[in-house]
Amino acid sequence: MANGQWFPPDWPERIRALADGTLEPVVPRRAATVMLLKDTGEGPVVHMLRRRASMAFAAGAYAYPGGGVDPRDDEHHVGWAGPPRAWWAERLGVDEAAAQAIVCAAVRETYEEAGVLLAGPTAETVVGDTTGPDWEADRAALVARELSFAEFLERRGLVLRSDLLGAWTRWITPEFESRRYDTWFFVAALPEGQRTRNASTEADRTVWIRPAEAAASYDRGELVMMPPTIATLRQLAPYGSAAEALAAAPARDLTPVLARARLEGDEVVLSWPGHDEFTKHVPTAPTGGAPA
Repeated sequence: MANGQWFPPDWPERIRALADGTLEPVVPRRAATVMLLKDTGEGPVVHMLRRRASMAFAAGAYAYPGGGVDPRDDEHHVGWAGPPRAWWAERLGVDEAAAQAIVCAAVRETYEEAGVLLAGPTAETVVGDTTGPDWEADRAALVARELSFAEFLERRGLVLRSDLLGAWTRWITPEFESRRYDTWFFVAALPEGQRTRNASTEADRTVWIRPAEAAASYDRGELVMMPPTIATLRQLAPYGSAAEALAAAPARDLTPVLARARLEGDEVVLSWPGHDEFTKHVPTAPTGGAPA
């Protein structure tokens, strides 16, 4: 392939099945992911992880910390700072319970996978060092879902700092995928005093990289990424600081981006509205392998 676009080998067969009505789309699971930024002398860099080759979904692809919503996070009271749940509900296009769960997922997954916690003892503060055996024990319990995020915050006497997040975009996994996610992408700045680490069992490498540099590596075929990852990197590239990106977030359009497949002659044309660079042409008849 000319670039690093991730393209699973079973897509052509599944696209054909969707087109002929023999494939029933999987209901997407709600998820959240965070583009964590920090400033350098050459502009902001973003924290990315490389998914292990053994992963069933997007193996070897570079992505941001993130994961699925925990249903418990829309049921329990969560210590909260920043815009109220009603504001987030309107911003994310969901009800208040779902908005709380999505924001919780963004903060929880960033802590689980990068060791960075967007929470503090008060609405004006954020925790500093989150390393040490006691923090690690709680993080492991969160990963194992032995501890809900609300319980974690209560145990620590912390409130979630929703004001440290900016909702950036929303992508829904194509209907022909076997694993589907309805994912909200957020932007955040690395809190002072905290540092990232590869805390995820799903990643074999983490990097801090300038968005434009990561996009160029994708264009050369050196870094593999899914469409929403490279799309958001290109969107982040013009900003000169993390604060600039955060300030731009409230005006961002959160209309979901969903890939479409349509028949044109002997091909299925796969496209993402508003993102022409990801368009694929897939033969309608099996060819013995997936196009790369």
